[in-house]
Amino acid sequence: QVQLVESGGGLVQPGGSLKLSCTASGFDFGRYVISWHRQVRGKERELVASISYSGGVTRYEDSAKGRFTISRDNAKRTVALQMDSLIPEDTAMYYCYAERPSSPNTPKYWGQGTQVTGSS
Repeated sequence: QVQLVESGGGLVQPGGSLKLSCTASGFDFGRYVISWHRQVRGKERELVASISYSGGVTRYEDSAKGRFTISRDNAKRTVALQMDSLIPEDTAMYYCYAERPSSPNTPKYWGQGTQVTGSS
Protein backbone atom coordinates (compact mmCIF):
# COMPACT_ATOMS: atom_id res chain seq x y z
CA GLN A 1 0.00 0.00 0.00
CA VAL A 2 1.36 3.38 -1.03
CA GLN A 3 1.71 5.85 1.80
CA LEU A 4 3.28 9.23 2.40
CA VAL A 5 3.02 10.15 6.06
CA GLU A 6 3.93 13.63 7.24
CA SER A 7 4.83 14.51 10.81
CA GLY A 8 6.43 17.27 12.82
CA GLY A 9 3.90 20.05 12.50
CA GLY A 10 2.79 22.11 15.44
CA LEU A 11 2.50 25.51 17.02
CA VAL A 12 5.55 27.74 16.82
CA GLN A 13 6.37 31.30 17.74
CA PRO A 14 7.68 33.77 15.17
CA GLY A 15 11.36 33.21 14.65
CA GLY A 16 11.13 29.62 15.81
CA SER A 17 11.93 26.37 14.01
CA LEU A 18 10.19 23.17 13.07
CA LYS A 19 11.35 20.08 11.24
CA LEU A 20 8.80 18.26 9.15
CA SER A 21 9.29 14.67 8.07
CA CYS A 22 7.74 12.64 5.29
CA THR A 23 8.02 8.86 5.41
CA ALA A 24 7.23 6.86 2.29
CA SER A 25 6.23 3.25 1.70
CA GLY A 26 4.80 1.12 -1.06
CA PHE A 27 6.62 2.58 -4.07
CA ASP A 28 10.13 2.94 -5.48
CA PHE A 29 11.05 5.96 -3.37
CA GLY A 30 14.54 6.50 -4.78
CA ARG A 31 13.15 7.07 -8.28
CA TYR A 32 10.80 9.86 -7.24
CA VAL A 33 11.26 13.59 -6.92
CA ILE A 34 9.82 14.61 -3.58
CA SER A 35 8.46 18.03 -2.80
CA TRP A 36 6.77 19.87 0.01
CA HIS A 37 3.70 21.97 -0.68
CA ARG A 38 1.54 24.05 1.58
CA GLN A 39 -2.01 25.26 1.54
CA VAL A 40 -3.92 27.86 3.45
CA ARG A 41 -7.65 27.20 3.65
CA GLY A 42 -9.37 28.91 0.76
CA LYS A 43 -6.19 29.32 -1.25
CA GLU A 44 -4.39 27.22 -3.82
CA ARG A 45 -1.76 24.73 -2.79
CA GLU A 46 1.73 26.06 -3.49
CA LEU A 47 5.14 24.48 -3.91
CA VAL A 48 7.58 25.19 -1.09
CA ALA A 49 10.63 23.05 -1.91
CA SER A 50 11.63 20.03 -3.95
CA ILE A 51 14.50 17.57 -4.01
CA SER A 52 15.78 15.33 -6.79
CA TYR A 53 16.08 11.54 -6.74
CA SER A 54 19.57 11.51 -5.24
CA GLY A 55 19.18 14.70 -3.24
CA GLY A 56 21.74 16.52 -5.32
CA VAL A 57 19.38 19.17 -6.65
CA THR A 58 17.07 21.22 -4.47
CA ARG A 59 14.70 24.05 -5.33
CA TYR A 60 12.85 26.52 -3.15
CA GLU A 61 9.98 28.91 -3.49
CA ASP A 62 11.24 32.48 -3.03
CA SER A 63 9.92 32.99 0.52
CA ALA A 64 11.51 29.72 1.63
CA LYS A 65 15.00 30.48 0.32
CA GLY A 66 17.50 30.96 3.11
CA ARG A 67 15.04 29.80 5.78
CA PHE A 68 14.01 26.28 4.77
CA THR A 69 16.18 23.27 3.95
CA ILE A 70 14.93 20.14 2.25
CA SER A 71 16.85 16.86 2.51
CA ARG A 72 16.28 13.18 1.91
CA ASP A 73 17.52 9.82 3.12
CA ASN A 74 16.74 7.19 0.51
CA ALA A 75 17.83 4.34 2.79
CA LYS A 76 15.24 5.44 5.37
CA ARG A 77 12.73 6.51 2.71
CA THR A 78 12.29 9.90 4.32
CA VAL A 79 12.34 13.53 3.29
CA ALA A 80 12.73 16.32 5.80
CA LEU A 81 11.93 20.01 5.68
CA GLN A 82 13.84 22.05 8.22
CA MET A 83 12.04 25.36 8.69
CA ASP A 84 13.83 28.17 10.51
CA SER A 85 12.97 31.82 11.17
CA LEU A 86 9.30 31.04 10.85
CA ILE A 87 6.90 33.88 10.19
CA PRO A 88 3.10 34.02 10.56
CA GLU A 89 2.73 33.69 6.79
CA ASP A 90 4.19 30.18 7.02
CA THR A 91 1.02 29.02 8.75
CA ALA A 92 -0.51 26.35 6.53
CA MET A 93 -1.12 22.66 6.05
CA TYR A 94 2.09 21.14 4.67
CA TYR A 95 1.93 18.22 2.25
CA CYS A 96 4.50 15.80 0.91
CA TYR A 97 4.27 14.94 -2.80
CA ALA A 98 6.01 12.28 -4.89
CA GLU A 99 6.28 12.28 -8.68
CA ARG A 100 8.47 11.16 -11.55
CA PRO A 101 8.69 14.09 -13.96
CA SER A 102 10.71 11.94 -16.38
CA SER A 103 7.80 9.47 -16.56
CA PRO A 104 4.65 11.59 -16.50
CA ASN A 105 2.30 8.61 -16.82
CA THR A 106 3.45 7.02 -13.56
CA PRO A 107 1.29 7.57 -10.48
CA LYS A 108 1.79 10.59 -8.28
CA TYR A 109 1.22 10.53 -4.55
CA TRP A 110 0.17 12.99 -1.87
CA GLY A 111 0.35 12.67 1.87
CA GLN A 112 -2.42 13.70 4.25
CA GLY A 113 -0.61 16.76 5.53
CA THR A 114 0.68 18.18 8.79
CA GLN A 115 -0.43 21.52 10.21
CA VAL A 116 2.05 24.30 10.96
CA THR A 117 0.63 27.21 12.94
CA GLY A 118 2.48 30.36 13.85
CA SER A 119 1.47 31.86 17.17
CA SER A 120 1.45 35.57 17.83
